[in-house]
Amino acid sequence: MKDIFSLDNKSVVIFGGAGFIGSQLVIAALDKGAKVVAADLNMTLFDRAEFAQVRANPNFLAVTCDVSRSDDVRGAYELCSEKFGFVNAFVNLAAYGKFDDISRQTDEDMAFSFDGVAGHMFRTVREAIPFLKESGGTIVLTSSMYGLVSPDYRIYGNSGQNNPALYGMGKAAVVQLTKYAAAHLAPFGIRVNCVAPGPVPDPSKNPPPEFLNNLAEKTMLGRVGTPEEMAGAFVYLLSDAASFTTGECIAVDGGWTKW
Repeated sequence: MKDIFSLDNKSVVIFGGAGFIGSQLVIAALDKGAKVVAADLNMTLFDRAEFAQVRANPNFLAVTCDVSRSDDVRGAYELCSEKFGFVNAFVNLAAYGKFDDISRQTDEDMAFSFDGVAGHMFRTVREAIPFLKESGGTIVLTSSMYGLVSPDYRIYGNSGQNNPALYGMGKAAVVQLTKYAAAHLAPFGIRVNCVAPGPVPDPSKNPPPEFLNNLAEKTMLGRVGTPEEMAGAFVYLLSDAASFTTGECIAVDGGWTKW
């Protein structure tokens, strides 16, 4: 019986592939048989011992990529095509910006951060079209629970983990970009979807225990998520299991946005 969740027929560029969630998606995609190019500005994560098997996998390639630069984005697709023969999917998990309280954000902050959350998503879609037109294809973008709802600032307190307005504004734009791109690219057999991760705290950002408890209590499931749980949604959308799914935003948030 065919495994509809297999990625054996996928050659995927993962922007932000060396990130907290992205690195787990790289592992999951390789495990499901995909050929993977991880494109990120800082690839040092893959130097760690726990990624030795990833580095040794002949279906894996890492490339330094700045998603604010169209040439870098195009170069990642070209490298994937040269290495694996074609590109028929990409995921974009990258994000950057200058974030602060809304009262202190300048026009320059706004322009830079909007590009860092939403603009480069458009850039990766645009540059992928010539590659994906050849074989149909699959695009998965990344929004956030805060592209769907506003933060409950009562749970943030003085945690230093506060979620900024410019981030949420950009992530909301990604949801609409997903719908527009799905409509415009459907005639070419290209599917476009996005994932909206919920609370998946990164330990490297040192979230205080009290804040983690607050996050957990805001979900229906009473806990925070893991990057592996986020990777599952991306794998689904990349796979043939989602062959009739396009223009969709899937929230993977333990029910956070459904109260």
